[in-house]
Amino acid sequence: MIQRFPEFARRRMPAVAAVVAALVLAGCADMAHIASHAKLRDADSLGLTAVPSAPAAASVDRQWWLAFGDAQLNALIDKSLQGNPNLQVARARLARAQASTAIAEAAGKPQIDGELDLTRQKFSGNSIYPAPLGGSVQETGTLQLNASWEIDFFGKNRTAIETAIGAANAAAADADAAQVLLASNVARGYFQWARLTDQLAVARRTLAQRGETLKLVRDRVSAGLDTRLELRQSEGGLPQARQQIEALAEQIALAQHALDALVAQPNTTQGLVPPVLGSIRPMALQPTIPADLLGRRADIAAARWRVEAATSDVANAKTQFYPNINLVAFAGFSSLGFGNLVKSGSEQWGVGPAIQLPIFEGGKLRANLRGKAADLDAAIESYNGAVLDAVRDVADQVASAQSVTRQQTEQRDAQTAAEAAYDIAVQRYGAGLGNYLNVLTAETAVLAQRREAVDLAARALDTQVGLARALGGGWQPATRTATAAGAATPAHP
Repeated sequence: MIQRFPEFARRRMPAVAAVVAALVLAGCADMAHIASHAKLRDADSLGLTAVPSAPAAASVDRQWWLAFGDAQLNALIDKSLQGNPNLQVARARLARAQASTAIAEAAGKPQIDGELDLTRQKFSGNSIYPAPLGGSVQETGTLQLNASWEIDFFGKNRTAIETAIGAANAAAADADAAQVLLASNVARGYFQWARLTDQLAVARRTLAQRGETLKLVRDRVSAGLDTRLELRQSEGGLPQARQQIEALAEQIALAQHALDALVAQPNTTQGLVPPVLGSIRPMALQPTIPADLLGRRADIAAARWRVEAATSDVANAKTQFYPNINLVAFAGFSSLGFGNLVKSGSEQWGVGPAIQLPIFEGGKLRANLRGKAADLDAAIESYNGAVLDAVRDVADQVASAQSVTRQQTEQRDAQTAAEAAYDIAVQRYGAGLGNYLNVLTAETAVLAQRREAVDLAARALDTQVGLARALGGGWQPATRTATAAGAATPAHP
């Protein structure tokens, strides 16, 4: 019977092959009518065109904050990029994603493990083991190497690696986006501190001015030219100015605390000279929305990499419909009695294929594929949303920058007129040609213009930071090391 088995098997091979083929066809569940329906938005659909007169390479420098010419700001940003916890979290997520890529790559390589099993066991006398083994206590041992290798006929491992690479590249872009955002937040916080410092200078100037006015009113009251009403009105302006100074001091302290938190070093700003807006050099930026710069935004790149990862995940879900083919082998020793484990005759080995085939899974594979297709739709629409937000963000910053410039021109003229009117009102009041109400009215206009000048100067710097960030903050797509076929830097809008 044993000698005839090979001949029997050869005669039955066509039938066996037919059965296997039928099982394969049965196992390859229907994938029809399951697909992603979302479409990626491109530059043309957003109305973006290349700007020949705006070379992309010269628009935003990677260290754009250096253009402001403030050494304290440069030091604060450098410290924040080194120690900010949120940035470290983003970098840790990148390391985790890179480890997942290595895990996915390892799954497609041969796996070898060792096994040592030493057991003292009583064998049942009423089981399959006859006496004298049955009913006795024996020692059994196994020492062997096991090996397996999944043969990736249908691309299961390859698509899993591509999915992991896409996720890792998205995490890398997220870390870069966090760095750009952190630098811009430090710059904006620093300029807010400078704005409050200038406003404090205005408040102190106002206090001194009101002190001088009070002296003038007292002299006129002593001379019988004014009543106590004007004196009380003049005296009331000093507590108001002191209260404004105290409020600004509080805001300055809060602004410094916020900067300390961003650089992750408490009391860092205590040793710095309070910044003033006049010492900060404006940064020149290209006031346009070039399509190629949108492709250099790290958040858009991260969204596109997630689309790439989701696309590979859909492809991986499709491979689940096909058989898994593994080549398995083992070699070692097995014996009854520990002393016989490595003796001649205890050797054992085996080698052969192992096939797992989905035949009936209750719709699980189709449901999984539908879920992955939905994830791809979500990734595509998230990318489209990121692109639309980027276009709006740049447009907003450009509009604000241009508007602030025009407002500053008008404000300077208004302040010049208000200062002149105030001087005239004080002179007329001192000469007895006008009343104190005219002085108060003129002073209110002057104070409003001085505060507006500070706010507009701060807004001008803030919009420059916002535009630098909106245009990508000088980020450039890094060359990623592709470790799987088809993994390459995705195209940008």
